[in-house]
Parts: sequence; structure tokens; C-alpha cells
Amino acid sequence: MFAAKKFTTVSARSLGRSLFSTSAVSAAAQKVKLYINGEFIDSQTDKWIEVRNPATQEVVSLVPQATPAELKYATDNAAEAFKTWKKTSVLARQRIMMDLQLLIREKQNDIAKSITLEQGKTIADARGDVFRGLQVVEHACSIPSLLMGETLPVGRDMDTYNIRQPLGVIGGIMPFNFPAMIPLWVFPLAIACGNTCVIKPSEKDPGAMMILAELAAQAGVPKGVLNVVQGSVDTVNHICDDPHIKAISFVGSDHAGKYIFARGTANGKRVQANLGAKNHGVILPDANKNYTLNQLTGAAFGAAGQRCMALSTVVLVGEAKNWLPELVERAKALKVSSGFDETADLGPMISPEATKRAEDLIQSGVDEGAQLLLDGRGIKPKGFEKGNFLGPTILAGVKPHMKCYTEEIFGPVLVVLEADTLDEAIELVNSNPYGNGTALFTNSGSAARRFQDEIDVGQVGINVPIPVPLPMFSFTGSRGSIRGDLNFYGKTGVQFYTQTKTVTALWRSEDASTSQASVNMPTIR
Repeated sequence: MFAAKKFTTVSARSLGRSLFSTSAVSAAAQKVKLYINGEFIDSQTDKWIEVRNPATQEVVSLVPQATPAELKYATDNAAEAFKTWKKTSVLARQRIMMDLQLLIREKQNDIAKSITLEQGKTIADARGDVFRGLQVVEHACSIPSLLMGETLPVGRDMDTYNIRQPLGVIGGIMPFNFPAMIPLWVFPLAIACGNTCVIKPSEKDPGAMMILAELAAQAGVPKGVLNVVQGSVDTVNHICDDPHIKAISFVGSDHAGKYIFARGTANGKRVQANLGAKNHGVILPDANKNYTLNQLTGAAFGAAGQRCMALSTVVLVGEAKNWLPELVERAKALKVSSGFDETADLGPMISPEATKRAEDLIQSGVDEGAQLLLDGRGIKPKGFEKGNFLGPTILAGVKPHMKCYTEEIFGPVLVVLEADTLDEAIELVNSNPYGNGTALFTNSGSAARRFQDEIDVGQVGINVPIPVPLPMFSFTGSRGSIRGDLNFYGKTGVQFYTQTKTVTALWRSEDASTSQASVNMPTIR
């Protein structure tokens, strides 16, 4: 149909014009600390994990694999702090959230620089990472309303009411792709509900969480209420096993999520685990062509495709297949460079291993008969030749049995399928095991209504490519994309971090004027 086209390298700005001097940071690489009981402490471990700038491969910092004693110290302190924190008034917790959101807003650019340095996404996208997390903190400021219970007079002088109470210590296991947003999905709401937290940031980019811990302390979060531990598998296992931890919030890969859910629930913990995805964009030929192509390009390739809500799969319905050449041209125009280049559209991938895996899946598509319309492999932006770069890539003629479709690539790779009708497209989406997000582009209200009613996916966008809901709603991934029955933030987030206690109380009006005892069985009239 079209000849495969190699992605053109675009030169980056010089380091001297970047927002942040990566070389200076690498030269001063430091050991990341633990944050336990209100103090930043040096780990006594002998196991260290390198954090590398994905654009340069320079070592930025060293992350400790916290020792068993350090991990126990964190959870013990969180459990001890819970005894007093749970008794703090909801208004006091609200005021801390209000101060925290202000501090995050003021330090948004500093947090974004840390994200770009360690994770690689463009500085503009990193600011968006912080902002979307900040919105959850702002929502947590309404915690008095969110924690309201229900009451009903059920009989003469008798009331039944429920109250929401905190669980205890919450464990958070965070992904690399949103090092600020996902932690902000977890610890502010959990703390506002009266819990304490032990958070493990990704060992690939812990810097944003360390800044957030410092801001939480400045906002008035007491010692022991928020703790940050570092490490990899050993830290995950501790969070799954420690009896002080009552619930776990996780976002990440299928393999890790299924493991954490199985191990955590086997130990009697609540677990909410957001896993993998294969998000489809269904394009009807009556859609606004220019708008749709722009939105699809951004949603497929933004953040180098490293989003669980990336629109990584497009289903072109009917004559919409004729739009493919223009889609290729728009993808070719995107600039790949260091995330600190303000003109970059996408930065590097997180690691050489992630880059190779994506490249191997691209090749598997070619080997199985897909058409490689745009090849982003081998791109080396000037000045960043050692970086983990993969340019926008488009595979057309993809069939549901191909490996490039059945596996989440998690890179800037768009796979293209075709369908003759909307019903055929819906059946294709519903046959996929994942249910995180989907989008329909159309100008037909009846088609949109049919799609939203019949599609079996948790989050649906109508002319919205990445339908991540605002915090007053909940992140409602479904089917193979979620483990656990309560989602992140919003009302279900509050439900996850609390337990409901139902009280039935009898205060007899006649007891105010008589002292005679009653020996009869209480009845409700």
C-alpha cells in the first residue's frame, strides 16, 4: 500500500540551552535517601540500583534496596503514627491537603525537571504529569464531604447510620511512567481519609516522590504518616507481606500486578492493581478528519507511548482507511529529542531494555505480514546518540492474532486494523482481553450512543482520545486491565481507603423522665 519510510532524525538544542544541565547532575550523582518517620535517612544497604538519564545514559543517582530492618522500621512507624493520625479531625486533615496543593503548585516546575531528567518525557508532558496529580490533591481538599456517611431514623427513638473509618497503613507501589501523578493518586487521598502510608516509587525515577515527601512535611503531614521506601522486588514483597499494611495500591505491568494482587490478597489485604492495556481508537469516516488525525497522533505517540491510556491501536472503519497516508505524514513531522528540548514532541524511552522490546515487537509485526509504513527504529538525535530513542512507528494491515497486537508494546508504535462497520469494530474491541480505555471519533450522535452502550471497556472517549476522568469521577479500567473491585480516586477511591461501620442507636425519649428499667426484647415500631 505504502512504502516503509525511515523516521528522520531531528537535531536537538544544545545542552547549554536546556532547562536543566544533565551533565552537571550526572557529575554530582547522589544516593537516594529513604524517608521514614519524618526524616530523610541514608540506607545501610550494600545493594544499589543506578538511575540513568534515558536521553544520555549518564548515571543520575543511586537507589538503595532498603534492608529488611529499614523496611520494618518504615511500616512499624506508619502503624504507630496511625494510632494518633486516625483521631485527627477531618478538618485538620483538610487544611493539610489545602497547604499541600499550594506547595505542589509552587514547585510544579521543579518536580517536572526531576521527571524529565529521570524518566525522559518532554518537560511540557512532565508538567502535565504533575498537574493531573495535583487535581487529585485538590479533590482531596473536599474530604469532609467525601467522608460523609448516611443516617436514617428506622424506628421510634432509633437511628441507623454508617460512618467511614480509615483502614490503617496503606502501601503504594508506583510505576515509572507517571512518577508524580500516580503517587498523587494514592497518598493524599489515603492520608486525608485518616490512613498512614508506605510508598515505594519506581526504582527508575524516584526523584519526584522524594520532592513530594518533602512538600508533604512542609504542609504539616506528621512524622510517620507518610513514609517512602526504596528498592525493587524485595521491597514489593515486604509491602505484600507485612501485617501492618492493610491495603495496596499498584499501577504497572501485567506480570507485576497479577503477582502483587495474588500475594497481597493471600495475606488478607485489599489490593487495587491497574495492569496493562491495549486501547483502541475507532475512527468512523464521518469524523472531523483534521481534528481526528491530530488527536490520534498525539495520543499514540505522546510520552513515547509509555502511558497505560495511550491510544496504541486504531481501527479504521470503512472509508476512513483512506486517511492512513495523512496519518503517516503527521507522525513523521513529530520531533524526537531530549525531554529538556522545549520543541521536542517526544523524548526517549525509559531504558535500553524497553526500547529493544518495542523494536522486537515491531519486527514481529513485519515478520507476521504487517506493513511497516513508518519505521522509528535507529533514531539518534544529535547530541543524544546514546539515548533510548524510538521514533513514531506505524504498522498497518495488522490482524488480531499478531504478536504486535496481542501484547502491549508500551512505546511510540501505532498498530492499524480495519473494519467494514461499527459493529465489526465494537466486536473487535470487545474481543480484546484488556478494558482500560477506548475512543470513538464520529459526528454521529446515534453511533456514539451505540458505541458507549455496547463497548465493554471501563473508560470511553467520544471524540476524546485519552478519556482519563477528572478526580470527582474514578479511574474505571475494567476486565484484564484491573485487579480488585474498587478503582482509583473519586468515590471508589474513598471507599477503597476506608471501611464502613454501621451503627444502630436507641436513645429512648422516656428515659429522660423515668428511671424504670425494661426487661422486654427491644423491638422496632
